[in-house]
Amino acid sequence: MSPVEKKLHNRSHSVCEISGLEDNLVIYTIAPQTEERIENSILITEKLKYQIENPETMIEEDWRGLNDSMWNENLSVQIVSWRMLSRLKKQDLVEMMYLDEDALALAKSTGEDEDDEGKIIHKDTNGNILNDGDSVVLIKDLDVKGANFTAKRGAAVHNIKLIWNNAEHIEGRVENQTIVILTKYVKKTK
Repeated sequence: MSPVEKKLHNRSHSVCEISGLEDNLVIYTIAPQTEERIENSILITEKLKYQIENPETMIEEDWRGLNDSMWNENLSVQIVSWRMLSRLKKQDLVEMMYLDEDALALAKSTGEDEDDEGKIIHKDTNGNILNDGDSVVLIKDLDVKGANFTAKRGAAVHNIKLIWNNAEHIEGRVENQTIVILTKYVKKTK
């Protein structure tokens, strides 16, 4: 167990900080952050993390704990609660929450409060929607600027991160280096 995971277990008393459940707990780092740290991560069930990363799979009943987690003293839990309440179109609850200006800007940085028209959507070369944590395969050899290697066609890139202000860019690790990849050069894998 990593030091961050230990701290999260202590902070949450080893329960999901959204649902209060005790089983299958994992760390979720709130986008656009990529580094696991106590101040930008929460302890959550695998099922809820999957639904965050795959919005089309959300089951409203699984998110009943938002009524309590929206009042959590930890900002990272509040931000995830705000985003999920916005995604579920629970505007009355969103309006009850108080986030200072910086926290609200961070909460809105993923576009949860926007209509689908204004939301940045990342798509692979075939038009499949990409989400944080997806795996992709490169469809073309790519010369990596600033590094002395070529990312080869067919290379698998796991656990991608979306770059939230640009629908054409994702971030992933190839040959133990984190690089920015254009979405038109990747294909989503199952």
